[in-house]
Amino acid sequence: MTEIPEGGRAAAGTLEDLLAGRMPDERGRFGAYGGRFVPETLMPALELLERGASEALADPAFQAELGAQLADWIGRPTPLTRAVRLSERWDADVWLKREDLAHTGAHKINNAIGQALIARRMGARRVIAETGAGQHGVASAAACARLGLPCTVYMGEVDAARQRPNVQRMELLGARVVEVGSGDRTLRAAIDEALRDWVSDPESTYYLLGSAVGPHPYPWLVRQLQTVIGREARAGLLLASGDLPDAVVACVGGGSNAIGIFHAFLGDPEVDLVGIEAGGSGAGPGEHAATASRGTPGVLHGSHSLLLQDRFGQVRDTHSVSAGLDYPGVGPEHSFLAAVGRVRYTSVGDDEAVEALEECAAAEGIIPALESAHALAGGRRLARATPGSTILVGLSGRGDKDLGILDDLRRTGRTTSDAG
Repeated sequence: MTEIPEGGRAAAGTLEDLLAGRMPDERGRFGAYGGRFVPETLMPALELLERGASEALADPAFQAELGAQLADWIGRPTPLTRAVRLSERWDADVWLKREDLAHTGAHKINNAIGQALIARRMGARRVIAETGAGQHGVASAAACARLGLPCTVYMGEVDAARQRPNVQRMELLGARVVEVGSGDRTLRAAIDEALRDWVSDPESTYYLLGSAVGPHPYPWLVRQLQTVIGREARAGLLLASGDLPDAVVACVGGGSNAIGIFHAFLGDPEVDLVGIEAGGSGAGPGEHAATASRGTPGVLHGSHSLLLQDRFGQVRDTHSVSAGLDYPGVGPEHSFLAAVGRVRYTSVGDDEAVEALEECAAAEGIIPALESAHALAGGRRLARATPGSTILVGLSGRGDKDLGILDDLRRTGRTTSDAG
């Protein structure tokens, strides 16, 4: 394994290195973060994936096929909606990048179809995936159905219980859903189980990882496939308003939707980039999932990044009303961006996120996912601090999947995960 650098959050690199394409480096590092910390049996598979993905993304024929799938099947570009009534309420000019209107209801499909195309190109005989809120599982199942690839999705029992409609959608799309009863029974356990599966058959199995986490090349590959969000949002806002936003706000769990929308604005220092994590029910251990803002450097799921751990290096349990943000790590590129100060990371609690969801639904006729509601709550805070500003919010997904959680909260004040 590669030696872990000392120095906590210090980053061995600059933002200019990232913007110039020098990151990740040849070791898969974003400054001090990233790399590959996996069993030796997986190294050949990761090296093969790195070569295969690099060749595919550089191939005009592959890009043409991916572009056709994005346009004709997913429905890109997704709209950029001015939130008129939220703008009035917040005393700001609020815009929503509508990934909720992408096929399957979230941004996850951008990455899923790209990686599924790579898997087919590399000759994979089966695809495995992990999922938390279920959106990546649904996207992976749909992409594999589109391309005729067998798909198995690992999902923690807690998440499967609170996201049952997404389990049904995956199964209807032809995927085999394996509910994981070990560990914390959420996304972390699902990733653990998917990695065990991959280790057992790395040659014929393609692991379609859903977020910008894990060993290199996954953080880079997922980011490359999700930057379409930011490119569209930047171009759309310039066309609609003639100017860039004052701030871009996105929710952060592992970080794929956020890295996708942030990347187009990294070179615009006048644009404030704000990542909103899950503040959960409190600031104590096991009460939140605010990794980038409260974590410390360590290794989780094959990558050196910030994570929530105790002083002995044991990964802590997490909590969020949102299954998609309930993860104790964060992508290494986010850790780097936090270290160099280009992105500010803060957290929003469960109650504030639910309130923002209800406000958006009543004011705009849009029911956002609980993940996206964290970004909306963060945008509202920012608007109150800077009246009159233009704020772009990444609406990463739609909230149909969360209606059961909201119903539990109204009836009992608790979610399925709280009770489990």
